[in-house]
Amino acid sequence: MLITVFNAISHFLVDAACVGALFSFGTEALALSSAVIVYNTLAFSTQCLVGLLMDRVLRRGRTRSDYLMLCGTVQAAAMFVVAAAALYPFGIMIKAVLIGLGNSVFHVAGGSVTLDRSGGKAAPLGIFVAPGAFGVTLGVLYPQIIDYICAALGIAAVACFSIYRRSVFYKDLGGTAEKTTVAGQASFKGSADPSASGNELTRKAAKSDPILPVAFLTFAVAVRAIGGSAAEFTWKTGAAASLLLTLFVFLGKALGGFVCDRLGVVKPAIASIVVAAILTAFFAWSMPLSFIGQLLINLSMPVTLWLMYRHIPDYPGLAFGLAASALWPGALIGGLIKLTGPLQSLLIIVCFLLGLGAIIYSEKVLRK
Repeated sequence: MLITVFNAISHFLVDAACVGALFSFGTEALALSSAVIVYNTLAFSTQCLVGLLMDRVLRRGRTRSDYLMLCGTVQAAAMFVVAAAALYPFGIMIKAVLIGLGNSVFHVAGGSVTLDRSGGKAAPLGIFVAPGAFGVTLGVLYPQIIDYICAALGIAAVACFSIYRRSVFYKDLGGTAEKTTVAGQASFKGSADPSASGNELTRKAAKSDPILPVAFLTFAVAVRAIGGSAAEFTWKTGAAASLLLTLFVFLGKALGGFVCDRLGVVKPAIASIVVAAILTAFFAWSMPLSFIGQLLINLSMPVTLWLMYRHIPDYPGLAFGLAASALWPGALIGGLIKLTGPLQSLLIIVCFLLGLGAIIYSEKVLRK
């Protein structure tokens, strides 16, 4: 849990540093919109490739503890690159490239560790991903504090390297007495389903072809992003409204894993996504109802990651990276679609329900 919380704080700092570095050029900078597109493309859409590379290079022939320590080293290096690139007076496009790639590597490394050490639970995933929302909002609203954020990130990078290397944490990482290699292993100590152990679900996933459920889950992330980006919150003006909205996004992601572990996948997903679709499609004009809708739709975010990993347990980096890679194209498409009235509402509902269908299908495949 210590490392999960540390990684969550680091996630907040990395996202705040990246976004703050870009917006420190001023919102009126002509190149800002192009730089944001470059940054988002590199930070999100490269994660599947980075994840696959890390799975192939770092996991092969190594013990679990060695693999986790290597992930920690890569994570610390990415944090340092982000902090240095954000502070150094590069041009905005060069800065966007460097912090985008650093952000991508950090997310995959931190996400891989979180997935590997989750013990079959979804809660750690929610804890890790949730603070990123606050980091983005802070970077947009208060880029003037970028120096302090980067200083904190630099300290966190040193601490990250130290934590993963100090022998006092070896047991927490997986044990130095481990003699078996990572390849072919996926040890789960718990499960969101009390009727089936994590090992049983993992063996079932290994026997089934993961291509279709993984593709559906990736599709679920993309269409959910399309639906969410198509919504228009006319009340979202000023820092206070943005911070409050971010708070409910944060709560949704943070609580989603706990809800999954407690109640399972399907029933909470149906209840939360259906209600979120209605609130987002028809009540976006209402600030309180929009807050509830954002909390509910984000409950499924860590669950999607959890299911993805269950289908490909030997590829934690790829599992985390695929979900992130689908997020940006979905958000971009949703932002480009200009619909109003009933057509806009229909688009949101269809996108959310398609995502729900993908979650239900992928969960059922695990139980065949």
